Amino acid sequence: MKVDVYKRPDSDGLFSYLVIPHEKPLPQEVTNTDWQMHEQDVNFERDGKRHFTLQAEDAYKQIGEKGYAITHINERARDGAT
Repeated sequence: MKVDVYKRPDSDGLFSYLVIPHEKPLPQEVTNTDWQMHEQDVNFERDGKRHFTLQAEDAYKQIGEKGYAITHINERARDGAT
């Protein structure tokens, strides 16, 4: 699946990631936060690996349910720790 990846700073130097199918707009419920484009047109595969702090299967499930996937609070990462 091709996706666009957004990133935002959280507290304590941690970052969250938002993954949206490529070329889809930001969902209305997240447009009032500080999401910044991180990478575009990224291959996001169901390979059992972690992508941008997101577990692949969990991300696919989130995308299927709400159209996007977002980092869980306990899975945020320091900058550069993707």
